[in-house]
Parts: sequence; structure tokens; C-alpha cells
Amino acid sequence: MSILGNLLWILLGGLLVFLGYLIGGLILCLTLIGIPFGVQCMKLSILGLVPFGKKVVDSHQPPTALSIIMNIIWILVGGIWIAFVHLVFAVLLGITVVGLPFAKQHIKLTGLAFAPFGKTLRS
Repeated sequence: MSILGNLLWILLGGLLVFLGYLIGGLILCLTLIGIPFGVQCMKLSILGLVPFGKKVVDSHQPPTALSIIMNIIWILVGGIWIAFVHLVFAVLLGITVVGLPFAKQHIKLTGLAFAPFGKTLRS
């Protein structure tokens, strides 16, 4: 079921989500300061390409002061807007019965886009 969901996701816009996060991550990685944020964009790009069958979980270790600070910077610089866009798409897709599985994936992306530091992807 996740293969079919991922295929439909890619065809119906997931490829654009993937490319957007990938290009943003590569641009952020051009600067030394932006590398940690670029790595988080890469994490979002993977989830943006194939969200079905993946889970976003907290890391095994407790949150460190650095990950909390990085999440605060992420939220202030643009994470809140990225999360808001995914939330809007989730609401729009949730209106229809057919869009409910895709809305669930956007909710998953919303959580990761809001505070990606200290979270990992699992299959």
C-alpha cells in the first residue's frame, strides 16, 4: 500500500516538494553556517519524496541545548512558515475523503518542518 501511496504522492506534487527542499538544502550547504540547516532540508526532502511508510521519531538521546537553539533559529527564520504551508495543504486535502491519506502525510511533514533538529526518519 505504501508503494502505491508514494507513487501517487510523487505524481501529484511530491516531486515538486522534494525538489524544493533539495534545492533549498543544497543552497544552505554552500555556507558553513547553513550546513546544519541544509542537512535538515535534505531530511525534509526525503520525507517529501516518499512519506508513506516512514515515521518521524525523536532521537534516542535527550534533546541537547544545541538542538533546542537550532530549532528556535529554524522556527524564527522560516520553519513556522514551512509548517504552516504543510498545515494548509493538510486542511485542504482533508476536506475530501480521497485526500485524507495525503493530508495525514502533510501533517507528518508539518511536525518535521516545524522543528527538525533532534528527529529522525524510520521506515
